[in-house]
Formats: sequence, C-alpha cells, structure tokens
Amino acid sequence: MWLTLPAVLGAALTLCGCSKESDSGSGTGSAGGGGDMFKVGEFASLTGKEATFGQMSHHGTQLAIEEVNAAGGVLGKKVQLIYEDDQSKAGEPATVVKKLISRDRVMAVLGEVASSRSMEAAPICQQNKIPMISPSSTNVKLTEMGDYIFRVCFTDEFQGKLLANFAQRTLKAMKVAIMTDVKSDYSVGLSSYFKSPFIASGGTIVAEQTYNGGDKDFKGQLTAIKAANPDAIIVTGYYTDVGLIVKQAKQLGITVPLFGGDGWESSKLIEIGGADVEGTYFSTHFSPEEKSPAGENFVKKFQAKYHEVPDAMAALGYDSAMVLFEAIKRAGTTEGPKLRDAIAATKDHQGITGKITLDEHRNAPKAAVILTVKDGKFKFVETVTP
Repeated sequence: MWLTLPAVLGAALTLCGCSKESDSGSGTGSAGGGGDMFKVGEFASLTGKEATFGQMSHHGTQLAIEEVNAAGGVLGKKVQLIYEDDQSKAGEPATVVKKLISRDRVMAVLGEVASSRSMEAAPICQQNKIPMISPSSTNVKLTEMGDYIFRVCFTDEFQGKLLANFAQRTLKAMKVAIMTDVKSDYSVGLSSYFKSPFIASGGTIVAEQTYNGGDKDFKGQLTAIKAANPDAIIVTGYYTDVGLIVKQAKQLGITVPLFGGDGWESSKLIEIGGADVEGTYFSTHFSPEEKSPAGENFVKKFQAKYHEVPDAMAALGYDSAMVLFEAIKRAGTTEGPKLRDAIAATKDHQGITGKITLDEHRNAPKAAVILTVKDGKFKFVETVTP
C-alpha cells in the first residue's frame, strides 16, 4: 500500500480533476522544453481497484527524476513531473492525457501499467506526436497504435509462451483450464498467447471460463473447471480478482496449481488471498532477490525512500523514465520527431529490469522471472530468457 500519498490528496485529485506536480518549478516553453525545466507527464492508477500498480510505478518514476535532477538534470535543465490519477477507470486516461498535452504542454508521457488504459491514451499521444512510454503494458497491440508509442517491457506473446512452457516443464501440466477477464485487453491477449503454444507443444485446454473484472463470485466457473479435471489452472487477470479466485478455488477443494502473468504482482494479492495463495506462481519482470549491482542499488534506494520493497512495476517505472532521459541526451532536444527517433534507437540501456534494446516494433524483448508465494512473501523461482 502506498503510504506517502494521503487519502485526502487522492480525494482532492478525484474531485477537482487537479494534477500534481512533483517539482515546485515551472516551465513556460512549447512541448515541455522551454523555460528552465523539461515537463514530463505521467498517468497512473493512483487510486481505484488496481491502485498498487500505479502507486509502485509512480514511485519508481519519482525516484528516477529525483536522481536525474540531483545530478544536474538533462541538457542543463531540471525535470518537472506532472502526474495524473486515472483512478483505475476506463475513460479517465483519455481525459487526463489530453490535459497533460494541451494544458500542461508536456514533452513526453509515461504510463500506464494496465494495457487497456495505455491503449486508450496511445492514439492521443500519437496524434499529437508526443512520445509515450509504457512501463509495463504487455498487450501486443499497444505499440502497433503508432510510431510514437513505446514500452520498456516484454509483450504477452513472449509471456504467454513462457507460461505455456512453464506449465508443461515445471508443473508437469498437460491439461490446463483457462480463466479470462473478458473486460481486460491484457487478460484476453495473454490467454490467447498462452493457448496457442501450449496446444502446439502437445497440451490440451480442458476448460475455458470467463469473468468480468470486479466480479466477486467465481464459484460457477470454478465448479465447471473442477469437473474438467485439469492438471493446473491459469488465471490471466489482475491481482484484485485473482486473490478471490484462488481463495474460492481452495474452498471448492481444488488442489491443482494455479498460475498467471504479471498482473498478479501486488502485495494486495497476498492480503486478499491469504494463505490460499501459497504455492501459486506468476511471471513478471523483476525480482528484488535477483543479484545484480543495478538491482541491489535500486532496492536499497527505494526502501530508504518509501520503506517498502519495490516490485516489478516500480522497477519498470524507473526504467521508463531513465530510457526517456537518455534519449533526450542523445537527441539534444525534446522536439517530438527527433526525440521519437532517439527513443526508438535505444540500445543496451542497462535498466533495473535488464538490458533494454527497443526492436523495430518499439518493444523491449528481455528475460522474465517466475515468482511463487511462500510463507506469505513472493519468492524467486527462475529466470526465463526470450
């Protein structure tokens, strides 16, 4: 839970539609590059049902900006972050990103974590030729929306394949049931990208059930899945629903492994699911247990500032900001087309989540990690390379 953003502030942001600036300075030029500061916009789910996603990625972004400003800024100017809360709601990303571009005149946009919300904002950034970098939206279609749209994470095509391999190799599961949130572009995409390679490798999908994100009762779907006698169950949704699904599965006497993708990663998963999520697995982008100089330094700084352990969303928030700043340095300007080209040329950037090289589709192929829940904590299991 993000303890440094008071509830009163969250309510104020919601009620008045105000933005929050992370620096008291002001910039006055066009496209966020005039005056004595560069203006960078961010939209995130700081409140609402997926709040931990936005809070963690926002913390990572803030940490990156503080470090850059402490070192003198970028091209001799400090960076001002103007961020907006999209409240985890459809419709809000378009509203807040339009404001960031037209009123605040930011030169680039960072966000979002959830694919559906990123895909809502992407056409607006593309139309205005404002580069947008998503920290962790994995839906393949996102970067297909335009050449100003980037991500610093792997896609669900890779994630689905690695989960198919994990199910067969590690879980020894050749019969799998799938639960998909039909309201989520992320969940629908990940289910599809899991299904194809799993079947191609000799597996069988014995049941497919759907739900709507925000539902509370999943026992009908789980009863049908139990009757199909799977070796394992993949749930491709977000942690808020997953915690309840796992708990209700245990109540129905389902004992086979449950697993999923990076949408599971939140401390709230354990809070919601309790002891029932012990022994579940999910893929994600980063583990604080991995030993690398960059990762260990990041964890130390993050804990010192926020008094909690960073997750993958925090690490990717940091990486997305640093990729932007390095691109500005190479471009020597924040002019839209030149900055776009510099971001696209990102190669071997040493991020917290690994080396980041953007391919021709503006995606960042790199390794994933598998985590499990053990003794009420996320524990590293293995690294999976592309």
